[in-house]
Amino acid sequence: MVTRYLELISLDEALRKTLSLFSFIPTIEEIPISESSGRVTAAPVFTRQSVPPVHLSAMDGIAVKSQDTTGAGEQRPVILREFLRVNTGNMVPSQYDAVIMIEDVEEIGESDYIIRKAAAPWQHIRPVGEDIGESEMIIPSSHRIRPHEIGALAAYGVTEVPVRTVRAGLIATGSELVPVGSRPKVGQVIESNMQMAAAYLRDLGARPTHYGIVADEPEQIRDAVMRGIKENDILIISAGSSKGTRDYTASIIEDLGEVFIHGVAIKPARPVIIGAIEGKPVIGTPGYPLAAYTIIREFVRPIMGAYGLQPPVAETIPAIFSTRLDSAGGTDEFVLLSIGKVDGQWVAVPQSRGAGVQMSAVRANAYMKVPARKEGVVTGEEVLATLMVPRSVAAESLLITGSHDPCIDYLGDMLQKHAITLHPTHTGSMGGVLSLKQGTCHAAPMHLLADDGTYNTRYLEKYLPNTPLTLICGAEREQGIIASEPITFDELTDKRFVNRQKGSGTRILFDHLLKEKGIDSKNITGYDREATTHLAVALAVRSGEAEAGIGVYSAAKALGLAFTPIGTERYELVTRTTTYESMPEVRMLFDTVASDAFKETLRRLGGYRTEETGKIRRIP
Repeated sequence: MVTRYLELISLDEALRKTLSLFSFIPTIEEIPISESSGRVTAAPVFTRQSVPPVHLSAMDGIAVKSQDTTGAGEQRPVILREFLRVNTGNMVPSQYDAVIMIEDVEEIGESDYIIRKAAAPWQHIRPVGEDIGESEMIIPSSHRIRPHEIGALAAYGVTEVPVRTVRAGLIATGSELVPVGSRPKVGQVIESNMQMAAAYLRDLGARPTHYGIVADEPEQIRDAVMRGIKENDILIISAGSSKGTRDYTASIIEDLGEVFIHGVAIKPARPVIIGAIEGKPVIGTPGYPLAAYTIIREFVRPIMGAYGLQPPVAETIPAIFSTRLDSAGGTDEFVLLSIGKVDGQWVAVPQSRGAGVQMSAVRANAYMKVPARKEGVVTGEEVLATLMVPRSVAAESLLITGSHDPCIDYLGDMLQKHAITLHPTHTGSMGGVLSLKQGTCHAAPMHLLADDGTYNTRYLEKYLPNTPLTLICGAEREQGIIASEPITFDELTDKRFVNRQKGSGTRILFDHLLKEKGIDSKNITGYDREATTHLAVALAVRSGEAEAGIGVYSAAKALGLAFTPIGTERYELVTRTTTYESMPEVRMLFDTVASDAFKETLRRLGGYRTEETGKIRRIP
């Protein structure tokens, strides 16, 4: 029985040990040049012919012997009787060594030309091999082929190139897994880890083979592993790497070969396995999607580099961290980020850290490592962010922090057409106000109801005094009770409830109505159960985890639930006026909110009034 999981080692130590254990000899394959972009050459590539293969005219004109033009001038024109009329790209016979442009000659009669300037030897001629000579090297070994080089390879007579690859076998284990395209039943999960791994490896130039889903049966897993080892250079096994009763990966690797490492001090992804069978590396990744992604990125990627595939080096930039983040000491923790440039300063906003939350990776454009020696990051601390997109793309990302509304996703879709990526973080309206105050977002959606019945102004004046702000109305939207069947506000005391988080405008509205109706929150079962989005509230109701919740009409409509209106509120986006004036991306955000297309989207979603949509006001 393998027990190494209790002996965690650092990621750096695990990588050093792994890279020292294997030879990492890549497979060499000849592939058509049309498929070679991004691949790394295994040997130098040589031209098979000179280009051009003969002397060519570089101009329209006449090919001549330069010695026949000696002495020609304005006062001493020379008549040429031996020449050849040529066009650009025509072959120039070997007896001629110059071309005179047609504009520089005068035709006399039907067969002679006069010139008034001598021609220099080889003028306007592309000699044999001017571009490249036969047997010259086009590109060296260990070179990543770029798209424009494929045209050169074709021109030089090359049809195939030798490239490095790594045959990578992928096995997904788990009786609960079902194939992509299935509709999972209760207790089932769509297999996605090896889909991700295959795409990642293919981008690096590896050749992945997916052996499908293998149930949690030791003999079936053993058979798949033996086949994968026979047919590949490296084997990656998803799930079964922990210490559960149906986690067989480590014991099977040890039975067939050797386990070197079982457990790395990395979060997410501690229960990683590194072993060898028949001298080939075998890696066992955790089953949680973000944990598997972390191992592919932080462990498998460097191994592909050892095979000579030369993974591109990701750019790192310093950024200001937007909030407080606690991390367990003793473990390197990788945190996915949304980053953007706010008033000239890079800002990093953390994504959700759940190992099974794949949308964190979808939404992220960067990530960072919290070293094992640290126990977290404080607000305003400088961190080192590793980009997952080009810097230019990150620079046009907008950080939107505050209240959630389904329409924000549609707004982001519209902005994408202008090469602007929206990165919303759902902290609630008060979270948006505080982020705006700290300068860690471009804009904050909010709907904060004050005691005087107005929205947002009083809170902004309190928390950002003397700060010029620009606001645009997104919509006036309906808030209400979401349930499977229509219920009244007074019936909430008899239902299992799901609330919005503290600081959200919806929570403030709900508390205001409870106070107005004299209902004690302690009498509502589930009052302290919080969801961070309106759709999360609706999902909790539809799944039966709660019988009622509070949210917007569009969320109830999207999931086919009943909706009882309790009020209409003003939903606005707020930015600093300096940000609005200095950033074209923020102005485009506001222009999009005011567009007819966005208003039509709101009408289609339902539950929004658009009479005020697009109206801008300023504070003070």
